[in-house]
Amino acid sequence: MLAALLAAGLLSMGVLRDARAQGTNALSGTLPVVPHLDLLRYGGLWHEIARLPNSFQRKCVEDVTAEYQPRPEGGVSVVNRCRQLDGSLEEARGVARRVPPREGEADDAGRLEVRFAPAWMAWLPAVWGDYSVLALDDDYSISLVGTADRNYLWLLARRPSLPDPEVDAWLARAAALGFDTSRVIRSGPIAGS
Repeated sequence: MLAALLAAGLLSMGVLRDARAQGTNALSGTLPVVPHLDLLRYGGLWHEIARLPNSFQRKCVEDVTAEYQPRPEGGVSVVNRCRQLDGSLEEARGVARRVPPREGEADDAGRLEVRFAPAWMAWLPAVWGDYSVLALDDDYSISLVGTADRNYLWLLARRPSLPDPEVDAWLARAAALGFDTSRVIRSGPIAGS
């Protein structure tokens, strides 16, 4: 387990290093975020509806979820799970925290950063990755999350699936923000579950 967490931390550092090498600072991009994010309402189980392909989810084939729980000391506990092709369940645990607001943003804007590396590595800026809540419906049942470098994108919902027209509308919002939605992978539950 420690090896997996360390690998996730090193992967996070590699992702951010690659983004910086391309001339983009993943933590200081210019993506607009939701003006107010209530972490208590955002907490709970989310199902991945769609995502841009990424290396750390390459083995995830179905039943991809993210669970967020506000922590008493601040921030949010994160548990990401997915079903792999062999039927096994993969799990990654991390934490998220708010970042200082930018000029003109409220303290509770949807700009966060997440870490899956061990706690003893938390002092390293490179283990923290961008987690920006770009759009959120009024009842906190659908969320569009991305990174400032436009390399990572997730469409999340409280239910395991959404009608195609609704997915298309949310992905159109992402495309308007500069994401390459032609590469999006649509997720869903395992057939029959």
